[in-house]
Amino acid sequence: MQKIAIFIILGVFAIVAFIYFSFDGIAPNRDFPGAKAVKIDQQWNMPMLLEEISGIAWMDKERIACVEDEEAIIFIYNLKTSEVERQIVFGEDGDYEGIALVGEDAYVLRSDGTIFEVLNYLTEEKEVNEIKIVFSKTYNFEGISFDKKRNRLILAIKDKAEKEYKPIYSVDLKTKKLEEEPAYKIKFDDPIFDDLDIKNNNHLIQPSEITVNPKTGEIYILEGTNPKLLILSPNGKPKKLHVFQEEQFPQPEGLTFDDQGNLYISNEGAGGMGNILKVSL
Repeated sequence: MQKIAIFIILGVFAIVAFIYFSFDGIAPNRDFPGAKAVKIDQQWNMPMLLEEISGIAWMDKERIACVEDEEAIIFIYNLKTSEVERQIVFGEDGDYEGIALVGEDAYVLRSDGTIFEVLNYLTEEKEVNEIKIVFSKTYNFEGISFDKKRNRLILAIKDKAEKEYKPIYSVDLKTKKLEEEPAYKIKFDDPIFDDLDIKNNNHLIQPSEITVNPKTGEIYILEGTNPKLLILSPNGKPKKLHVFQEEQFPQPEGLTFDDQGNLYISNEGAGGMGNILKVSL
């Protein structure tokens, strides 16, 4: 009986070892063809309360506003001190995927498409409103950004799409209404995707965040599932596709620019610490 028990234990260890080395100790490598390393100029490791950091928005030269997957809290992270200096509660727990700042107001996106408008979010007199986005289909929303030129919010959808394209929708900030026609359409047959070893379908790009470059007006669309970054011209035409190495970007979910046009990408912890990276493409 002891020999049998020993053989069983050894068998279990052999299976565990096989799984570990097969998955490189963490998870299957998700790198697409053409994945390249990019320059990481600076890295900030997040505390445990931001392990699942899911959205970021630039505030000023020292601070970034952050949200994480589960709690209705805006975290103010200080890049100089590497600490969370403030937490702003705006509602109940939920699946929060992105944040956009418009002057003194914050807009937080929940995955069902509800946008939480937090007016005067830095003051004690803040006011919270819900902007309900009604669609004929059920979408999983993952990205939100402020389009200053058109005074609107743009919204990215992760895992659902039309047959031939993935839509980017917009919400007029004056009327707080959804514009029925997509602001942009990412067409699956666009030549920019030709180098990817995948058929022309919804999995070509599964956005986890979207933002607008304040210097160029270009639209940056981030993906966390198979890490990549798609850059569109201001009128929505694909210009460049960066395919990232998983070692640098295990689960990129947040995206923002500072006032000088420097790019920041945040990663969820994926079993470890989340981080914010200052990146040079």
